[in-house]
Amino acid sequence: MVKAANSILSSYGTTIFEVMSRLAVEHGAVNLGQGFPAGLEPADIIAAAARAVTEGPHQYPSMLGLPALRQAIAAHEKTFWGLDVDWQSEVLVVSGATEALADCLFGLIEPGDEVIVFEPLYDSYVPIIRRAGGVPVPVRLSPPDWTLPRAELAAAFSDKTKLVLLNTPMNPCAKVFSRDDLAYVAGLVQQHDAYALCDEVYEHLVFDGQDHVPMITLPGMRERCIRIGSFGKVFSLTSWKVGYIVAAPALMQPIARTHQYMTFTTPTALQAAVAWGLEHRDDYVRGLAGQLQARRDRLAAGLAELGYRPLTAQGTYFLTVDFSALGQEGDADYCRRLTTEAKVTAVPLSPFYLDRPGVETPRSFIRFCFAKTDAEIDEALIRLRAYGATA
Repeated sequence: MVKAANSILSSYGTTIFEVMSRLAVEHGAVNLGQGFPAGLEPADIIAAAARAVTEGPHQYPSMLGLPALRQAIAAHEKTFWGLDVDWQSEVLVVSGATEALADCLFGLIEPGDEVIVFEPLYDSYVPIIRRAGGVPVPVRLSPPDWTLPRAELAAAFSDKTKLVLLNTPMNPCAKVFSRDDLAYVAGLVQQHDAYALCDEVYEHLVFDGQDHVPMITLPGMRERCIRIGSFGKVFSLTSWKVGYIVAAPALMQPIARTHQYMTFTTPTALQAAVAWGLEHRDDYVRGLAGQLQARRDRLAAGLAELGYRPLTAQGTYFLTVDFSALGQEGDADYCRRLTTEAKVTAVPLSPFYLDRPGVETPRSFIRFCFAKTDAEIDEALIRLRAYGATA
């Protein structure tokens, strides 16, 4: 008899992104499901990676990351967020933001610790929390405006709360937490002697003149906050899997020690190319949100004409829409039907919620990725329009 695998991780199915992307390939669909951008890759940063591959070195870099990249990250924090960071003790380069999350959660959680999360949530959070021995405590943000439920959040804190995991701008619902909301969360974190783990991978993708506010910059949070970023998102190179963590030395120490047993390091050439990009392509970083805002508006206007109800997308790559006027089935079945029949792929929103007794999960919302070329967006709208006319 074969012994069972880990009961926590083996209980989860394949992530919804992979499921829908496989289905898109199978049916020749325009894939507006998985969040990877198209037509935005900076050629000169890719060329910098090619040079670094050719020139080397080709052996392990420092576990903490190339000094040049860590220095560039510290400069980025100062330039964009006014944050003074010691590159030697407060910056860690990791192999993507998901590894960063695992490093932080495994490094900081003890069995039985509670971790407050906000629904709808990115699907990797809960499996990592549970595997680390933590207990996820969900606080639900509801459509259409995703308002922070302050009383519910305050009630979620307890003596067992170790940290709050907050994603802003927020995947999947594209909410950007205001300074006032962040200050409220920060006050509860300090009141309960907890930490804030901030997933800020979409930090530069905020629209309509709004500001991204890193929680680590708020009063009292410098020693309590861990900030995660992703250069896959900053430079639209998601397969590179180069991320970073910024935290005070006391928090960074257990996180870095976890990192050494997870991936240990990240490919040298990619680190070198990202460092080059941070030094030379400030214009790309500052201009990306405008390009994506135009694509968001293009997709939202087209979907609204077809009878969908787009919700406000304040940031990220993603547009959530209410499809209830066009289909009565659940969101997962509706997305499957769109992929197989209309040849356009979206993802259902329901997998981003936890199943809880007595709490109903919304099932009339789906998420489209607008970080695609105008041609892809237009083709998707053409297919949806033709399908609507014949369905």
